[in-house]
Amino acid sequence: MRSLHGFAISGISLLLLAACTTTNLEAGRDFDADTFAVRVVRGQTTRDQVRSWLGEPSSTGVVVETNGDRFEEWTYFFAQGALSSLSATRLKTLQVKIDSQGIVRGYDLSQSLK
Repeated sequence: MRSLHGFAISGISLLLLAACTTTNLEAGRDFDADTFAVRVVRGQTTRDQVRSWLGEPSSTGVVVETNGDRFEEWTYFFAQGALSSLSATRLKTLQVKIDSQGIVRGYDLSQSLK
């Protein structure tokens, strides 16, 4: 969750610094969240399948759960909008937890309503 928080803070900071301009913003790489949500099966989907659907992640890291379980975490991030109208900015984030055998064990997906 820390990597999502870091991306969110970085993205918001960037937006606030340039809020007075009319420049269009695009951060990250767009990905098909709907395809992921329809196809993913926790405990069955593989790392290679995720990569084939979405491409390489924006970042990778490690998550250690409170019970000691460790997971590789892939993060996908995309933001797009006009800095002069932040309420119309489109934002998508996806974090995928992958176990040591390369199987998806969980994910967090959020996207702005549009």
